[in-house]
Amino acid sequence: DLPTMAWVLLLLAYASIASVLPVWSLLQPRDYINALQLLTALGLVVVGLAVAALLGGAPPTPGAARPALEIAAPIVQWHPQGAPMILPFLFITIACGACSGFHCLVSSGTSSKQLARETDASLIGYGSMLTEGFLATLVILACVAGIGLGIPGGDGTALTGEAAWAHRYESWSAAGGLASKVAAFVDGAANFVAALGVPGTVAVALMGVLVASFAGTTLDTACRIQRYVVQEVARTTPALGWLNNRYAATLVAVLPAGLLAAIPAGGGAWTWENTGTGGLILWPLFGATNQLLAGLAFLVIAFHLWRRRRPVWFLALPMAFMLVIPMWAMLAQVAFGTGGEASWIAQGRWLLVAIGAATIALEAWMIVEAVRLFPRARGILELDAVAG
Repeated sequence: DLPTMAWVLLLLAYASIASVLPVWSLLQPRDYINALQLLTALGLVVVGLAVAALLGGAPPTPGAARPALEIAAPIVQWHPQGAPMILPFLFITIACGACSGFHCLVSSGTSSKQLARETDASLIGYGSMLTEGFLATLVILACVAGIGLGIPGGDGTALTGEAAWAHRYESWSAAGGLASKVAAFVDGAANFVAALGVPGTVAVALMGVLVASFAGTTLDTACRIQRYVVQEVARTTPALGWLNNRYAATLVAVLPAGLLAAIPAGGGAWTWENTGTGGLILWPLFGATNQLLAGLAFLVIAFHLWRRRRPVWFLALPMAFMLVIPMWAMLAQVAFGTGGEASWIAQGRWLLVAIGAATIALEAWMIVEAVRLFPRARGILELDAVAG
């Protein structure tokens, strides 16, 4: 019964504590527990998928026949209502698991501190991407087939098959937003679990816990990484030396998040009950900024190898792709519109415009610096590098 803002403050307090504690005292055991939750939920979804494929889903109403598991989504939909161009936007909606800038920060900032030996990094990193690719496949199946096993309709009746899919994805705007996307996966995956005989409400709760576990691990990890970044900037900027303190850096990471959350995302009065949703204001930036960060990570890796006279040719194409495509998408969103939606400038969403423009400018600056320095960097190690 607590207002959303109260939960925001409690979670930010937890993230603050977690970000300053040693990795092994809270983050590592919490991640271990979350891994068990994830594997258990994935196992249930996979077994439920197999049962639904062989026997059908759970009866949508008592006494009804078990609906057959089929792909409810159309194979091709040439003109979905209000949808943007498939290029470049396809690559900032499903690429987050395959190539993620945030994952790069996690690997360098927290995962590296938990390795028993450096050679374990390949197994853990590559294995994590395979696991996430497997999860992505299950998510797609839940959204294109699992929903067809039955969801509540607008009049309280159960919808199945193509009718269920059309109800959830009747237009781009209807399927847009964080809540709609999460609900589509939760409902579809819960239908797989319900095929095992698990009550529908329990299946929905299990999938909800799975999603919440992902959010929880992201929350304190992101706070810790932001604290690292603030401290790194402070160490190279004498005027900001006071921010090298981990508690001060954590405050800088958490305070803006709390202030942003306090803004009512849908407008309206600033009341205790109407605050706590401000994070959704910046949600449209997530896909493009995450992929731009992945492109910059490729750039850093290329320089690291180039300085050591190692081959970099295999990085050239993915690096160019991950720098160009997300910038194209960001420019379209900021200034030109997406085909189905007016640009952020036209909509007057000035916070998104400012952050998007700053992101584009920073990326352009990094690319220019890289082009200038690349010819001169080969064979020149960093000051603190260990030879060999």
